[in-house]
Amino acid sequence: MTNPLPSALSRWTMLTWRMDAPGQPPKRSGFRGFSSGPKNVCFHAIMSELMESASRHQCLLYAGSPSCHLPALTQVVRRKLGENYRCLYLNSPAMVAGMQSCLAASGVDVSLELKMGSLVLSTEQSHIDHGVFDPDRMLEGLEQSVQQALDDGHAGLFAAGDMTWELGPDKNIPRLLQYEWKLEQLFRKYPGLSGVCMYHSDTLPGELVKHGAAMHGKLFVNETLSVMNPYYVHTGAPRESVPTLASEVEAFLVRMMPEPAG
Repeated sequence: MTNPLPSALSRWTMLTWRMDAPGQPPKRSGFRGFSSGPKNVCFHAIMSELMESASRHQCLLYAGSPSCHLPALTQVVRRKLGENYRCLYLNSPAMVAGMQSCLAASGVDVSLELKMGSLVLSTEQSHIDHGVFDPDRMLEGLEQSVQQALDDGHAGLFAAGDMTWELGPDKNIPRLLQYEWKLEQLFRKYPGLSGVCMYHSDTLPGELVKHGAAMHGKLFVNETLSVMNPYYVHTGAPRESVPTLASEVEAFLVRMMPEPAG
């Protein structure tokens, strides 16, 4: 069977929007040939920094029961706790209870970790104002959490949140894009920050899932495997949603979803 990714890449080559001069339309940009020399070295250094932060900012796509990915995520949290990271899990009350049970079953002393502040299980939604998702308020709280974790002597912060819970009833794609882009800048600012954004295809609009996934350099498959995202939108602050993504992109993202348990 022919691999569809090369042809897809040729038609949707790292599509990005740049912030341009006021009154000017956004421009499409992508990779092109670069000559050797200092500029090329500088470019590769910048791209190395971008991809390093992107590898710490991952996306988990899933369908079916929200609990299907808990075993894999539990192992990541357990490992991060062992590496002296503070671990933050943000989701609905039912999923927080599920994560607590999975961690306990895996051998984590949940009560002790909570008491020590190494583990934070949260259902907080103060970033939603009258049903509207506030990206800046969300990011401000996350940055405070990173700084506090470092001040408390932790190696950093590992954060995992489900976008269905984080967004609430607000399914605005431009606001999501602004949030994910600004979140990536936070990952670049704090090398000790790592995390997984979870997108549930059964509860979020398809276009929102595809656009959200395109803002992540790596896709989380399981506790031992993550793959590079060939459709990663890596440069510039998106000022509006990109055009409808190609069918090959959708097919690729579907293949990245874990098989629902059953």
